[in-house]
Amino acid sequence: MPSPARQGSRLRAAVVGTGAIVTGSHLPALVSLRDRVELVAAVDVDQARLDGFRAQAADAGFADVSVHTDLTAMLEEARPDLVLIGTPPVFHREQTIAALKSGAWVLCEKPLTLSLAEYDEIAAAEEAGGAYASVVFQHRYGSGAVHARSLLGEGTLGRPLVAHCQTTWYRDAAYYEVPWRGRWASEGGGPVMGHGIHQYDLMLHLLGEWTEIRAMAARLVHDTESEDVSTALVRFKDGALGTVVNSVLSPDETSRIRIDCEKATVELTHLYGHGNDDWHYTPAPGSEQPPAPTADVPSSHTAQLTALLDAYDVGSRPPGSGQSARSTLEFAAALYKSAFTGATVAAGEIGPGDPFYATMHGDHPDWSPKQ
Repeated sequence: MPSPARQGSRLRAAVVGTGAIVTGSHLPALVSLRDRVELVAAVDVDQARLDGFRAQAADAGFADVSVHTDLTAMLEEARPDLVLIGTPPVFHREQTIAALKSGAWVLCEKPLTLSLAEYDEIAAAEEAGGAYASVVFQHRYGSGAVHARSLLGEGTLGRPLVAHCQTTWYRDAAYYEVPWRGRWASEGGGPVMGHGIHQYDLMLHLLGEWTEIRAMAARLVHDTESEDVSTALVRFKDGALGTVVNSVLSPDETSRIRIDCEKATVELTHLYGHGNDDWHYTPAPGSEQPPAPTADVPSSHTAQLTALLDAYDVGSRPPGSGQSARSTLEFAAALYKSAFTGATVAAGEIGPGDPFYATMHGDHPDWSPKQ
């Protein structure tokens, strides 16, 4: 069972990594929820960056943040209830497991792991210790997404029929000069893992289980180990068909989900985050306009952290963890397997013994890292 919440006091939180994602997203979320959580520690291998973060945290109202260059030492000394991880993907598995073993819950940037095998190691650590690890999929938590999922689940929009999921972004050569980007061992993949994962996670969150996928991937511009563009066709359990495009080659950048249902089309168009105004509903002829949400909560780390703290308070598994998050990683593995082998991949077929269970490149001769 999870550790019980500390009644009448704030949870003690620590951050691991003090780069842009932590300073720009996690710290503001902690500030917004300071009545429920206090920041007590930070970890980074760069002492100068740590010192800068400590000053920034103090300016934000967290005056007593201890700084550490070693995660193990921080966990032993600070004993946080919650660890927020914003390091490069290669470190996520090891750091998440260390935090879970200390008894802390975890909120980790995507991807939580670089493979299904690594994800199952985290699941085993959860089972052994009782704490939980969630992956940051903040687009699920805005009021627009919550409302759309409710309408779909209740049948208000009718049966979903056709879906389109688009992450068409632009990244230049300088972006890939950061050593860990575009490499299987450190990033886990290309835009399937590092960019489009937010949109197709939201698509899966809205539409539920998928049954099969057919995909293609290519390196068209960038000199990387992984792909810079992919496309996929998806069949969902309820019969709906979908398309998914993940690209870092697109000067006109957008993030988009469109779902055509029997009674209405729901469409979300944004870039890195959404509010209610980014969602649009078009009723079918003869159908009523779907109701609008009553509140406007933007998608954000704050919204997801709120949901995690709510789960902590009652000792239940937080959203964005367990099978819910694993299914998104399985979708990525299946997309890669289909793209690299040319085969249609069924949900549930990638398990121990399958090369795409251990790595996203599946040791494919055209895609695995060159020795």
